[in-house]
Amino acid sequence: MRRHTSPPAIRLVLALAVAAAIAWGGRCLASQESTAAVQGCMAAYLIGPEDVLDITVWKNTDISRTVPVRPDGKISLPLLNDVQASGLTPMQLRDALTKALSAFIPEPAVSVLVREIHSFKVTVIGLVKTPGRYELKDRATVLDVLALAGGPTEFAARSRIVVVRQDRATAAVQIPFAYDKLMAKPGPKSDSPDNFCVKPGDVVVVP
Repeated sequence: MRRHTSPPAIRLVLALAVAAAIAWGGRCLASQESTAAVQGCMAAYLIGPEDVLDITVWKNTDISRTVPVRPDGKISLPLLNDVQASGLTPMQLRDALTKALSAFIPEPAVSVLVREIHSFKVTVIGLVKTPGRYELKDRATVLDVLALAGGPTEFAARSRIVVVRQDRATAAVQIPFAYDKLMAKPGPKSDSPDNFCVKPGDVVVVP
């Protein structure tokens, strides 16, 4: 005699399948967020608006100069006029300038140095003692930024802190920051993988 699965049993199986799929998707998302977080530490520095650059062309003082990166991400140089600088590493900008100047100067030797960093800004909002926008001069972790903001207040939901990061290719992503887990660990916090680096434009939200 053939057995028929009852509707409640079918619903239970479907519910378990959906739960498994959600859990698997959550693990994939967590993996992507973890990868994005680690890339914040490993990525090379990208020039941004308001940075100040030293552009040197060997044996050509007329072109060599110190220039600011404008809000539109460009710099102005003789012969070349406006050149895109924002979003490039110093080496990438050097290569671009070398190629462009080759039309005017035989075998130009160009160097690009970042004299001043002003584009590395991170915002902290929510239940911290001093919310605001912070300009960073060096590599910094989420814990470093929270310390600049005075740390979470006594009413903050420390287990729900997230970093909102805008990806150029996609929409903003939310990266959970395991504050409670990190603070519960003995020893130094700076080397913990849970204490990842921030990137320019990150927003740390402390609910």
